[in-house]
Amino acid sequence: MNAEIICVGTEIILGDILNTHSQFLSQELAALGLNVYYQTAVGDNDRRFTQILKTALERSDVVFLTGGLGPTTDDITKEVACELLGVPCVYDESVGEKIKEYFLRSGRQMTDNNLKQAMVPQGSVILENSWGTAPGFIIEKDGKTVVLLPGPPRELRPMFLERAKPYFQAKMEQPILSKSLRVFGIGESALEAQMEDLVRSSNPTVALYAKDGEVLIRVTAKASSEKVAEEAIDGMIEELYRRLGSHIYGINKDSLEQVLVELLREKKLTIATAESCTGGTLAGKITEISGSSEVFHMGIVTYANHIKHQELGVKEETLRRWGAVSEQTAVEMAKGLSQKSGADFNVSITGIAGPTGAVEGKPVGTVYIAVEHHGKVWCKRYQFARNRNERAYIRTLSCLNAMNMVRLTIQQPEETEKEYQNV
Repeated sequence: MNAEIICVGTEIILGDILNTHSQFLSQELAALGLNVYYQTAVGDNDRRFTQILKTALERSDVVFLTGGLGPTTDDITKEVACELLGVPCVYDESVGEKIKEYFLRSGRQMTDNNLKQAMVPQGSVILENSWGTAPGFIIEKDGKTVVLLPGPPRELRPMFLERAKPYFQAKMEQPILSKSLRVFGIGESALEAQMEDLVRSSNPTVALYAKDGEVLIRVTAKASSEKVAEEAIDGMIEELYRRLGSHIYGINKDSLEQVLVELLREKKLTIATAESCTGGTLAGKITEISGSSEVFHMGIVTYANHIKHQELGVKEETLRRWGAVSEQTAVEMAKGLSQKSGADFNVSITGIAGPTGAVEGKPVGTVYIAVEHHGKVWCKRYQFARNRNERAYIRTLSCLNAMNMVRLTIQQPEETEKEYQNV
């Protein structure tokens, strides 16, 4: 089946918000075996939206609509879709009661226009919204399927995964399964060169998705049964591990910080952070993960040199001679942190995130990361910048590489032991 995605909202057209829906849905639909050939964004204008939806229905089997299901007059998605399809909207008492209950639970006053969201396309499949007020819908008419999903990502994503996705999976003649591998420490082009033949595989398929500093590999198989599909996927994953080894840090995981926290909890290990150029971002990433309180001891941001000396014991002579951005300073930061935290892993980051601050021999993007572990330190210099104005990118890469150094120490202690020195 061919699918199409239309994201409705003037705020998208104006660039006021980032349209993440198309990326999320395209990846999910590909895993379901639905071919996405078109993506469109349109403002809250009924004439233009009608024209775009009409074109979509002429060329696609399934059309996904996001946004415009709210209670205000500019929320037009449901009304326009129903008018074009010739499907009347009727008030649904059960949906109305759920909306009233939602406002009661949240302690907010419900206005009358909220009940607009209880107007349901007649004969549609209602996708209950457990994360907000606006339900979603699946309308089937004349061999076409239109799926209406709410705009806020915190509502759209779980609604698709828990409501819409099972609906389409149940209709598949052959089960389609996917697993995603997270890969770190190797660029997309180098990665593709190592697995060029695998990317050409037709079943299971292997697709690469580049992200900042890492690559997601999605392996998808279609077979006569879920067991056969899973066996095909697992066989491909074995080959990927053979080729990529420790660059793969997780299967069906959301992030490197999730994997790191899980490893620390599993091994009953702890971590602490001392950050300069990343300004607490590393601590923030770790503590975003549920359960991190079991493993995270402390985080300290030491931007100023006198604070590095005062709080972490970095020698004034070290700062004068080698500078704040140096291997020597990073090592002393990690060692000083270990004295304060008592954690198993003490991670320090110091660098030049830019766009200013470069000095001779240390351009923007120069970063030193040190990991203290039971009295020894592994320190590594990185150069992250591709141009001068990539502050956020440099900070992100710094945090990812710091977490990866700890991950490798836990997962491959024999291989990483040589990196640690008595200093």
